[in-house]
Amino acid sequence: MKLILMGVFALAASAAVAQQAALPAGVTLWQKGVPPQSIHEKDNYGNHIISISHREKSGFVEVREKKEDVMVIQSGTATLVVGGKAFNLHRTEASELQGSEIEGGQMLEVGPGDVIHIPVGVPHQYLLKPGTQFTYLLVKIVSL
Repeated sequence: MKLILMGVFALAASAAVAQQAALPAGVTLWQKGVPPQSIHEKDNYGNHIISISHREKSGFVEVREKKEDVMVIQSGTATLVVGGKAFNLHRTEASELQGSEIEGGQMLEVGPGDVIHIPVGVPHQYLLKPGTQFTYLLVKIVSL
């Protein structure tokens, strides 16, 4: 399935790259939510980063120290665990931590069209049922 998904992105990307080149400087267009270069593209604008996240299994606990997350669910469903206390945290990038579990977090079922905002410092984790997939637009916003 991953190969098919990447093939779809590759076909859409070739036409989108040509159209993107004709846009005024600084303007970005992701037609139908597809990044013009590839699903792995991360567009960094200094004060925010836009990317697509695709999961086929549950993720680690994440805690951001300087960025807020805004997510728009595109497809699939997952359980979002948010808040509580994160355990076994380790640094993965500057100002970003990952851990193994959350204790005392709230569990929310999320799906297509849902918009989620996670403030700086709030632990969160997506849990997926076996055999499911989950895709969302992610905007990381540098907190002032």
